[in-house]
Amino acid sequence: MKKMKFDKAELLTSAVRISQYPTDSKPEFLILGRSNVGKSSFINCLVNRKNLARTSAKPGKTQTLNFYNVDDICYLVDVPGYGYAAVSNKKQEKFGMMIEEYIINRPNLKHVFLLVDYRHKPTENDSLMYNFLKYYNMPVTIVCTKYDKIKKSQRSKQDKLIETLEIKDSDNRVNFSKVTKAGRDEIISIIENNLNF
Repeated sequence: MKKMKFDKAELLTSAVRISQYPTDSKPEFLILGRSNVGKSSFINCLVNRKNLARTSAKPGKTQTLNFYNVDDICYLVDVPGYGYAAVSNKKQEKFGMMIEEYIINRPNLKHVFLLVDYRHKPTENDSLMYNFLKYYNMPVTIVCTKYDKIKKSQRSKQDKLIETLEIKDSDNRVNFSKVTKAGRDEIISIIENNLNF
């Protein structure tokens, strides 16, 4: 099995249509989630960089499909977050079509990481996105971000809220924290197991 070293991580390209996607056939891993769920922090934690993916206090900053080349082995693909009220409905619809086009037409997409905020019950948009992915038979890992923000005594309560997503037996869930690095090794193992070399 190929091992990731994270010696190299760079933004290769930003795309809004198929013709702008990378033309090689490296495996790709899609990172989805609502605005402000911590997608940029998730990417930065995985690749041991502080500012590879730009974090912002203002949600809705990502407006393209961003392909991050990691070790010249695979791409992490960051896409616009969903559910941010300040982004117009028309723009949200455009983002949705851009993401759908990518998922339907990308044979090198190996796995999806759907990020949800562990502090809150999954939103209706989270459920819609998960069901959409399952409609297209995509393998999914639910990544519960900001896991360190919840006290141990409160975690069983939060677990029950996360279960409202009705995660399929074929999928899995990882509790993740950029602060403690909880879940990072599990995510990396999932990526390595899907490289198919």
